[in-house]
Amino acid sequence: MSSVAVLTQESFAEHRSGLAQQQVKVTALNSEEENDPPTYKEAFPPLPEKAPCLEAAQEPAGPWSKIRPIKASVITQVFHVPLEERKYKDMNQFGEGEQAKICLDIMQKTGAHLELSLAKDQGLSIMVSGKLEAVMKARKEIVARLQTQASATVAIPKEHHRFVIGKNGEKLQDLELKTATKIQIPRPDDPSNQIKITGTKEGIEKARHEILLISAEQDKRAVERLDVEKVYHPFIAGPYNKLVSELMQDTGTRINIPPPSVNKTEIVFTGEKEQLAQAVARVKKIYEEKKKKTTTIAVEVKKSQHKYVIGPKGNSLQEILEKTGVSVEIPPTDSSSETVILRGEPEKLGQALTEVYAKANSFTVSSVSAPSWLHRFIIGKKGQNLAKITQQMPKVHIEFTEGEDKITLEGPTEDVNVAQEQIEVMVKDLINRMDYAEINVDHKFHRHLIGKNGANINRIKDLYKVSVRIPPDNEKSNLIRIEGDPQGVQQAKKELLELASRMENERTKDLIIEQKFHRTIIGQKGERIREIREKFPEVIINFPDPAHKSDIVQLRGPKNEVEKCTKYMQKMVADLVENSFSISVPIFKQFHKNIIGKGGANIKKIREESNTKIDLPAENSNSETIVITGKRANCEAARHRILAIQKELANITEVEVSIPSKLHNSLIGAKGRFIRSIMEECGGVHIHFPTEGSGSDTVTIRGPAQDVEKAKKQLLHLAEEKQTKSYTVDLRAKPEYHKFLIGKGGGNIRKVRDNTGARIIFPTSEDKDQELITIMGTEEAVKEAQKELEALIKNLDNVVEDSMVVDPKHHRHFVIRRGQVLREIADEYGGVMVSFPRSGTQSDKVTLKGAKDCVEAAKKRIQEIIEDLEAQVTIECTIPQKFHRSIMGPKGSRIQQITRDYGVQIKFPDREENPAPVAEPAVQENGEEGGEGKDGKDADPSSPKKCDIIIISGRREKCEAAKEALQALVPVTIEVEVPFDLHRYIIGQKGSGIRKMMDEFEVNIQVPAPELQSDIITITGLATNLDRAKAGLLERGKELQAEQEDRALRSFKLTVTVDPKYHPKIIGRKGAVITQIRTEHEVNIQFPDKDDESQVRGQRRCKEGCWFAIMKIVGELEQMVSEDVTLDHRVHARIIGARGKAIRKIMDEFKVDIRFPQSGAPDPNCVTVTGLPENVEEAIDHILNLEEEYLADVVDNEAMQGYMKPSSHEESKAPSKGFVVRDAPWATVNNEKAPDMSSSEDFPSFGAQVAPKTLPWGPKR
Repeated sequence: MSSVAVLTQESFAEHRSGLAQQQVKVTALNSEEENDPPTYKEAFPPLPEKAPCLEAAQEPAGPWSKIRPIKASVITQVFHVPLEERKYKDMNQFGEGEQAKICLDIMQKTGAHLELSLAKDQGLSIMVSGKLEAVMKARKEIVARLQTQASATVAIPKEHHRFVIGKNGEKLQDLELKTATKIQIPRPDDPSNQIKITGTKEGIEKARHEILLISAEQDKRAVERLDVEKVYHPFIAGPYNKLVSELMQDTGTRINIPPPSVNKTEIVFTGEKEQLAQAVARVKKIYEEKKKKTTTIAVEVKKSQHKYVIGPKGNSLQEILEKTGVSVEIPPTDSSSETVILRGEPEKLGQALTEVYAKANSFTVSSVSAPSWLHRFIIGKKGQNLAKITQQMPKVHIEFTEGEDKITLEGPTEDVNVAQEQIEVMVKDLINRMDYAEINVDHKFHRHLIGKNGANINRIKDLYKVSVRIPPDNEKSNLIRIEGDPQGVQQAKKELLELASRMENERTKDLIIEQKFHRTIIGQKGERIREIREKFPEVIINFPDPAHKSDIVQLRGPKNEVEKCTKYMQKMVADLVENSFSISVPIFKQFHKNIIGKGGANIKKIREESNTKIDLPAENSNSETIVITGKRANCEAARHRILAIQKELANITEVEVSIPSKLHNSLIGAKGRFIRSIMEECGGVHIHFPTEGSGSDTVTIRGPAQDVEKAKKQLLHLAEEKQTKSYTVDLRAKPEYHKFLIGKGGGNIRKVRDNTGARIIFPTSEDKDQELITIMGTEEAVKEAQKELEALIKNLDNVVEDSMVVDPKHHRHFVIRRGQVLREIADEYGGVMVSFPRSGTQSDKVTLKGAKDCVEAAKKRIQEIIEDLEAQVTIECTIPQKFHRSIMGPKGSRIQQITRDYGVQIKFPDREENPAPVAEPAVQENGEEGGEGKDGKDADPSSPKKCDIIIISGRREKCEAAKEALQALVPVTIEVEVPFDLHRYIIGQKGSGIRKMMDEFEVNIQVPAPELQSDIITITGLATNLDRAKAGLLERGKELQAEQEDRALRSFKLTVTVDPKYHPKIIGRKGAVITQIRTEHEVNIQFPDKDDESQVRGQRRCKEGCWFAIMKIVGELEQMVSEDVTLDHRVHARIIGARGKAIRKIMDEFKVDIRFPQSGAPDPNCVTVTGLPENVEEAIDHILNLEEEYLADVVDNEAMQGYMKPSSHEESKAPSKGFVVRDAPWATVNNEKAPDMSSSEDFPSFGAQVAPKTLPWGPKR
């Protein structure tokens, strides 16, 4: 760092004392500079030491003296709250209670750090640390929340209030922060002048003092208004407002004179009273003096010249006032008057009048006649031509009016004349060498004349050097104007007319293509439409804007080409339509996983084989519909396969019902409401209507046999009703009443239906309107049903409260699992509220609140539950533990189903950690088994194990039914015979094959160990699944046997002898040739490592074809020759080219192979060329020609580099001594020389061992 950078003028002499003569020597740049290095202190000036006394401290202390100290950003303040002013005086809670919470809150809000301490006098000391703003905010919060608050009022004049508030309330906020008080100022519409201050006594006093100071300051200031005639304002303001500015500076008063545009006569003075009086007196004096001395004259000046008299921003008027002391009054612009009034002293009016006329006549207006079409050529590109004139004469204003054949010039007379001459010359020149032509072309062809991105029109402009003006689309004009060189204009006109006539003969065709296909036809990044345009280059294809929702695609071009393009695109659309056919297949949700298969295997297989797109609903959605998209035939095939999977897995039947197609829409209902209600009512069956417009009457119902029959009856009944007489009424009821209206198992609503014969449809969870109930049927039946339902709803609206007695021992059953039983009762019985007494109280009273009928029904249901609980029994069901997991099903689904169906509770035993082997009896000790039988009785060996006993609780008859259902789930085992050699293929890679079959058929398959050599495979599972699993296993066995036979056919082996040097050619670049042979002949070809025999595996007939293919390549290769050619190694890189591009081009052109020597080869110039003899010769000639051409360049480059090499004497410069100083510390202490930079001792390298050396400034700490 250079010390000069921080020196000041004061300390310059001190730092450079004794060096003045050396300074002169330095500027002379003589040789003494090198021999006389600077001293250590000069090179490294010392830091200033602490001043011993005040005088010394005030003197400049070197280059560091001017650095300003940095203030700390964190400050600390201590605030005291006396005992009598503390809000919280409870001594026991210091540091714990509300006081501590408030301090924590203040710290979080402000970011300051607070520390509380208690003084001897029980006053509170608070130390606040942080940034100034944070400390001030914290102080205000402490005073407001920890100190008792007092309040006081201070009265100041109402007009002073705004000065207390300040701009945007900043002064008031600052005052509140500084004094830690809350200051309330009355609103402007409040007549009160009292300001209320709330805070500590000390803060109130400070705030009161500050407010009174502000008021006192304002008392000294005053405002006065002086009425002065408007015409005398310029004399008071002075030229360029100089006089009023001096007056304001002298008196310190603010003087506001209204501008000339404002019609006010009042001048406002603001300031301290004495100074304000002086200012008013001086203004009055000027006013009175001018009123006496001045007189006026009126002159007529053309209205158009007024602006020249005024000048830019009124400068000319100010100039006249400054020169002559005369004020010039110009009539307003909206006035038609041309009279200008001059006001001033009589002797100066003549001079002012001369000035006014001079200003008025200094500017003139002139015009040049020029055809309007030439205007833009006169202006030039981006105003270049005009800029030349305006730069020479900046005061001249040139105006071009569109549609007029003239140019207007305005400015100083001399400049206008010069500009006029220049423009006239320019116009004359342009008229001589420019021409224009106008042609009429139908505006619908204009965009085609312009071409894509202006391609056509830009080509014509550049070719003929003309300007072509085509009107915009919104003008609907047919006129095109061509301007430029006369010959170019005629040629451009001819070409444009030819293009237009050709377009008139062209054909435009509108092709209707559904908008949904537009993006597909265009393709990603426009790839597909680019292909079509390349195929039909003369046809212009225009797609509508996506926002317009139009289906019309416009084709334009020669008639034949348009027809061909139309047919091509129609075929493309037909393919898209065919492939976009879509059908929805409803499949029961529980079978979706089977359709997907393990790892998506099933669905993937169906997609690939049927060539369709299959979309399944999300796992968490309630939808059961699977959507298939593709060709109609493929979609039908995929649908058939998916339905077949469902049919196999469940007892699903399919029935077809004939219903007239005209009734289909009314049966489906708005958004499918009616049909959905039938489907839900009949156990979730699927009802499929034919597509609209197909004319088919067949409706398909699919589901469990019993539900299908029920749905069929309802559907036919509804269709019959629709045909005879259909009447519909809508009712509204709260959603919580719906379950009660329907009743348990649909009992209530069935009763209404049976009584009236009407159909009642309740909203589903998907419907927006959850209160709407629809009644359908004959008019009489609907009205009857409406009457009954309205009566039920009315009763439900009648809320009553009732109670019943429930034994406390049963309470737990109702309230466990967060009151699930009570929630179910509320859902089922119209939202009735059931309240059980609190646990711990011995009350048996239960309160019910809700609609009267709901309360009665809920009471009945609670009574039924209690009866069930009292009639509850527990029975045991013995099933071996190994079957328990199978019985439970995935995630316990089977057991949950039984629990729901039979209303029982099932408890499985804990698993036995170390079960005894089945083959060996359990070890018995002292007549006890497994540590049991401690009562001395012998355990019965035939008695079931504890881990095998499943406990069922509930009503006896239901428990028995549940037990039978559980026993039906116990898996059965069968044996299937499959040849042992197929077992490993059945198991598959890492067991994937057998796992897939187990998942698909929901069984357990056990394959015998390999050492047993057994053909028997064991299948364990439910009896219903075993037959399917067995059939599947046998089918898999047949497939594997067929594959084995095919493998045997493919195992035929053939050995072909081929010279190893031909191997790379047979393999081809990146294996392209050998891959093609393998694919064509369905064989596997293996190349040896060293010997020359290649092996071919595959079927005999395939191998023979492969052998012929290989031998054909070998035959061609044997005809080839290799020749070495000597090429200078310096040109190899040029011949090869970037990434081998150039050499590949040569090899492709001459059909040869060229090999260059590797680095380190004995002969770096030897290049080998291989191919047919005639091709090799041509390639060598071509390469040698290239060598000759490139070698000349190489020699030239080397010669140039020889000139550019540095001279030898410059290279042998003496090594630098480095940076050397005199009187360094290391020299003064031990009389040593300066450190040698080349010495490893003075400057050791990293890691080198150096002997310790004593340092001049002492040992290292």
